Amino acid sequence: MIVLIINAGSSSLKYQLINMLNNSNNDVDTEDINAVKNLNIQEKYIVMASGVVERIGEPLGKITHKKLFSQNINENPNKDIAQNKENLKFVKEQEIHDHALALHLAAGMLTDNNSGSGVIKTIDEIDAIGHRVVQGGENFKSSILINDAVKQAIRDNFPLAPLHNPPNLTGIEVAESLFPSIPNIAVFDTEFHHTIPQKAFMYALPYEFYEKFKVRRYGFHGTSHKFVANTVTELINRDKKQININRDRKQKLSEEEADTPQSLCQCKIDNLNLITVHLGNGCSICAIEKGKCVDTSMGMTPLAGVMMGTRTGDIDPAIQKYLIEYTGFNAQELDNIFNKKSGLKGICGLNDMRDIHAAIKSGDERAKLALEMFAYQVKKYIGAYFAVLGHVDAIVFTAGIGENDNLTREMICSNLKGLGVELDLERNNENSSDPRPIHSDNSAVEIWIIPTNEELQIAREVVNVLVNNYVSKK
Repeated sequence: MIVLIINAGSSSLKYQLINMLNNSNNDVDTEDINAVKNLNIQEKYIVMASGVVERIGEPLGKITHKKLFSQNINENPNKDIAQNKENLKFVKEQEIHDHALALHLAAGMLTDNNSGSGVIKTIDEIDAIGHRVVQGGENFKSSILINDAVKQAIRDNFPLAPLHNPPNLTGIEVAESLFPSIPNIAVFDTEFHHTIPQKAFMYALPYEFYEKFKVRRYGFHGTSHKFVANTVTELINRDKKQININRDRKQKLSEEEADTPQSLCQCKIDNLNLITVHLGNGCSICAIEKGKCVDTSMGMTPLAGVMMGTRTGDIDPAIQKYLIEYTGFNAQELDNIFNKKSGLKGICGLNDMRDIHAAIKSGDERAKLALEMFAYQVKKYIGAYFAVLGHVDAIVFTAGIGENDNLTREMICSNLKGLGVELDLERNNENSSDPRPIHSDNSAVEIWIIPTNEELQIAREVVNVLVNNYVSKK
């Protein structure tokens, strides 16, 4: 099954083409529902191509397309395909006046076998299109096949995500227009957080603000949190299963006893409590109880939570009124400052953690302060979620900082032995792009690095929707 993933922004369009494979390494047609039902989408897939169209609506736009040949399997589901030397890169610059032309150019790259950029012969080989939609509000609790009612609900949520939902909807409408025979599926950033209980998602404001204006915590990065939670559960399950198989062999248990679920120590996601820590330029943390998100650091908007690359994170809301009165900034100007000029950048002028580490080495005290503030705030959320969950099986780091910054991880995990969290410094310092544990053998709580793969998770959601709805191309 070939799935096109689309992430449409206000002036950009990112895409990725993924071939989901079954165990026999054959393509699965969406019309063959029984074959799709038997598809183990977590075992094998191929990323065929990826690309981004930039500067849509400007005098000179740009499309960068990568033809990819890496096959990813469960043993290493997220290896950076961009590092493969066989990748071919194609760049084209021209005026790209709207998203329709942007998607048309992307489709051309995917099918152009004359230039060598093509990976399929025709667009008809695509079985489904998955769209990232940032805000689903309270309307959507799962990914869904797009129809007119779904599009209207996305439109109704424009006020909750004015910078994201409009271009997300534009991407959907353009895809429907260009490829009318291909089913489109919406995958929402907020969907994973719909299980948060009311006591955690409500703000202590007049209740009518929630009833009339839907003011509440929604959470974001849900696709990433869902992916890493499922992945770490599979890995923990695999490791514990192997440990128990070895133990069973040593104890020479009967074959009947060795095959019981108890002896194999199956650790399904609905049996684990996790804290997933997504740290990139945007950051969010989730408390996951038995497979369900029960709290998350981001709020009604992605501005809340821990400090980020350019965002404030949690601050006293009265600060805005104070600054309006004494600085002359208006509310709109302050909103721009809070989102684009604060966080790490606001403290030290830098928002890339690699640059911050370099500045610290050169003696920059404000860069050091920014890092200390960041690690402290993440640690504080982890501690709070320990209290929420009562028991934690694993902490999972993901995204750019979470996956690659060993020093920041070390600072976050320091002084947590009282909670049963103990980092293995050698494992933490290992330079690897693979999913891996980094806790010490004595740690009561496992610590993992799981590279995120939101595109793959969207493709999985698409397959699930097609199976559940028995949908095939028209």
